[in-house]
Amino acid sequence: MRDRQAKNLGLAIVGAGRVGLFRGEVAARHPQVGWIGIAEKNPERAKLVAEKLKADFVTDSYEELLSRPEVNAAIISTDEHLHVDPIMKAVEHGIPMLIEKPLATELADSAKVLAAIESAGIDAVVGYTQRFRRRWLAAKEKVSAGQLGDITLVTSRAFMNRLVAIDNYKRTTHPERISPMVISGTHALDIVMWMMQGKTPVEVYARAIDKALGPEYKGIDATSGVVTFSDGTIYQATISWALPVVWPGAVYSLDVGIVGTEGVLTIDDTHRDIVLATSKFQGEGYAPDATRRVDFMGSYPPGDMALGELRGPMREETDSWLNRVSLGLPTPAATVADAHKNLMMTKAFDLSARLKRPVALPIDAKDDIYS
Repeated sequence: MRDRQAKNLGLAIVGAGRVGLFRGEVAARHPQVGWIGIAEKNPERAKLVAEKLKADFVTDSYEELLSRPEVNAAIISTDEHLHVDPIMKAVEHGIPMLIEKPLATELADSAKVLAAIESAGIDAVVGYTQRFRRRWLAAKEKVSAGQLGDITLVTSRAFMNRLVAIDNYKRTTHPERISPMVISGTHALDIVMWMMQGKTPVEVYARAIDKALGPEYKGIDATSGVVTFSDGTIYQATISWALPVVWPGAVYSLDVGIVGTEGVLTIDDTHRDIVLATSKFQGEGYAPDATRRVDFMGSYPPGDMALGELRGPMREETDSWLNRVSLGLPTPAATVADAHKNLMMTKAFDLSARLKRPVALPIDAKDDIYS
């Protein structure tokens, strides 16, 4: 006989944008979710998402939603810079959370949120969705089992369509605060740091370039750097989010190599295994563009819509989290401590590139060049 009983969930979704809808549709099919409420500032968007999810409650106030007696789980899926206030409100009510990355956009806020969640003893995880792709889970298993021996070198190369960068720069009045490492490089960094669990990073040395996105958007094209760990292990990371709009990757393409004393593991997550070429418009990605005619299918990080449902890592991640809060099952999700460390390290890459010198880790809030 099983020794656990499932808890019925009243789910609050704070922020009903693209990701809020994806996760809400998965939740609406989950057998333990009996009530869904939405908080969304945009009334037209709130109406559309509420109809799709058959939501039980809709408001433009996260305070009102998180105060409802039915709520015992929350998804925080607002824009990145608006995470902090609803997280702190959920902490007040003791509500378990799935928070979209990053935990906050500034290191001081991230530290405040981390301290509040840990002090309250709340179960909260952060949406580093790529952990839920099968290839990364299989790689994690082999690394954890010691198949490679002691890890000595890791490389990661993330290539992104510039549509993502342009979308980010157009949505902000402070482009100097938007960097490829903090917004997108954090995904590759999270995967690598997950594989390197137990090792301590002590220094980062990075450089950045801005020839493509700098003139028009005052943005950064690419950042590349080296992280050194306390035992001498080296991690070389490169991200460019300035690839041409016609590049076949809708969003993200990643190559990782992990070298140990007993073996090597190479992971091709570039999505070149399924290529669609057509004379018709490609609607994939966060900011689809009519000039794209070739597509690396699967390069949209949340997954793919097929037969009316989202298929892929965000579905796996959301289902996994709902099982975690309803059944108490363990999951491989990133903790809030993982998320805070990831933000700190991406900020350290940017700081080193700005200073053009190595930076000792960890850095703290006073070193945050974007605050």
